[in-house]
Amino acid sequence: MSEETKTGGDTIKNLNEFIQKVDDMKKQNKKDLSSDQDLSIAIMNLISIEEHFFFTGAKLGKTEYYDMIIEVREMRKELLQKIVKDPEGEVWCISKHLLSASERLMEVGTKQLGMGRKEEAYNMFDKSFSLYSLFWGLNMNLISTDNIKKIDDDALDKHDTEKTLAVIGKKDQESKGFVGGLKDLVRKAIDCCIE
Repeated sequence: MSEETKTGGDTIKNLNEFIQKVDDMKKQNKKDLSSDQDLSIAIMNLISIEEHFFFTGAKLGKTEYYDMIIEVREMRKELLQKIVKDPEGEVWCISKHLLSASERLMEVGTKQLGMGRKEEAYNMFDKSFSLYSLFWGLNMNLISTDNIKKIDDDALDKHDTEKTLAVIGKKDQESKGFVGGLKDLVRKAIDCCIE
């Protein structure tokens, strides 16, 4: 791997510095990283609960389900603040959506696995972990956020999302790439066996 890697306009000057930073964080705060991983999974589920309350309310025409979204949302916001500290620009929203998309892809993968479609399941799991790794890369300050800015809601559509996911998956398959490197770092940094 070269000393410089380009990623969406950002330059990682030295991957070894990246790895060293993660190793240092791991040594300093093992228990917190493991707890934060558990917390991130809980936040994923809270986002999912918000969605289920919405869809249940819409399908049944019962607004009381909409009302329950508020309490769950407040809890999710409070817990997300424990991981996403001092967000700048759109980092808060990006973090929430990375967790949400990761959880949804994990759910789709689990359903595919249950139907015996292992290759499709593994593909979904890989994409899910790619997004989860981006979440941690962003929130462990391993990714430069200098170029993150507000994007008009109308600027993105479902095709943009599909292209983004396809690029993440393609980069990961063709070479380790940036996301592949982040996935390796997340595997190293967060050890769920630490208690």
